[in-house]
Amino acid sequence: MVEDASLSHMYEGTEKRHFLEPLIVLAKHKRFMVFTTGGAAIFSVVLSLLLPVYYTANTKILPPQQSGSMAMAMMEQLGGIGSLVGALGGKDLGLRNANDMYVAMLKSQRVADKMIDRFKLMDADHYHVKLREDAYKKLGALTEITARKEGVISISVDDRNPQNAANMANAFVEELEKLTQHLAVTDAGKRRIFFEREARTANDELATAEQGLKQTQEKYGMIQLEGQAKVLLESEARLRAEVASQEVQLQSMRFFATPENPDLRRAEQQLAALKAQLAIVERGQGSDSTADALMRMPVAGLEYIRKLREVKYREKLLELMLRQYEAARIDEGKEAALIQFLDKAKTPERKSSPKRAIICISITMVVFLMACAWVFFREFIERAKEDPQYLARLQLLKFYLSWGRKSADLRT
Repeated sequence: MVEDASLSHMYEGTEKRHFLEPLIVLAKHKRFMVFTTGGAAIFSVVLSLLLPVYYTANTKILPPQQSGSMAMAMMEQLGGIGSLVGALGGKDLGLRNANDMYVAMLKSQRVADKMIDRFKLMDADHYHVKLREDAYKKLGALTEITARKEGVISISVDDRNPQNAANMANAFVEELEKLTQHLAVTDAGKRRIFFEREARTANDELATAEQGLKQTQEKYGMIQLEGQAKVLLESEARLRAEVASQEVQLQSMRFFATPENPDLRRAEQQLAALKAQLAIVERGQGSDSTADALMRMPVAGLEYIRKLREVKYREKLLELMLRQYEAARIDEGKEAALIQFLDKAKTPERKSSPKRAIICISITMVVFLMACAWVFFREFIERAKEDPQYLARLQLLKFYLSWGRKSADLRT
């Protein structure tokens, strides 16, 4: 005992900044360090064993690529207009990276709803949640969808059941295929939606024109047109329909093309040429103009021919729109089938989480460092209490922290 006291006296009096001092402090509180670190190790082991086990399934797909038109043979029936539609097929309508768009579709709420309903993820066997919003968050946390620079989209799904994880990863691709069939995600799909809307409008306008012609016939009876007037009428109606169709083409091209685009300039020149031809037919020379032919008609015939001209124009315009719609639909049908599996998800054989070794080592090391910090702090406080200056400053701090302090108390 005397020898231990002398060693302690030598340590406190002389070697207070020796490199062995930290080890001495830890050895002094070895029981606290051992029990604290050992308890943390046991806790981390139990915690890692209680955490649910997840398996990760991964699938890789090749998304559709923008391709040229596959209906050019049909589009050539449109002449100059068909070449413009073909030009549309070779352009990307404002999408810098198509893969990013497909990743956004896979992460959309629409696809999430399909996955939740298909696999009953809100049930107790899966996520065990009552609110659909919580199911969205859980599915998003257990799903990773990324677009790689090689042009491949990777889909990873975590689930407690390995077979279910593989099924869900593959189901994401199936839902993407279904979604692309309803949304215009490719250039052909955008053209299909655009011309479908225009064709529907042209059909409604044709029905209105036919109704007006019918009312005129009921009012004046059938009127027989002479051959020259009929030819001029059909020629004018055809040119007016081509002008209207060309204007629709220009409108669709301006969505993605700049004013300096050569295809856009070519389309504008073709529109100007069609308008010039229409003006020649309308004005004509001598008695070959449509206006002169109409002036020679009686009042009843004049009203009838105007109604008939409107019907002919609407018929030709609808025919052109339907051809363009069919061409876009053929292209879209081909492009929609280009989503293909690169690597189909298989049932994982090994768990992906939790990483029990990493969890145990991390928790144990953190608790060990916290225990070391507490031990050194406690040792610092114990030594500071033996310093008169520390005690004086401690009393001064307590004085200033008190609410009812007086200067007389400080002098005392």
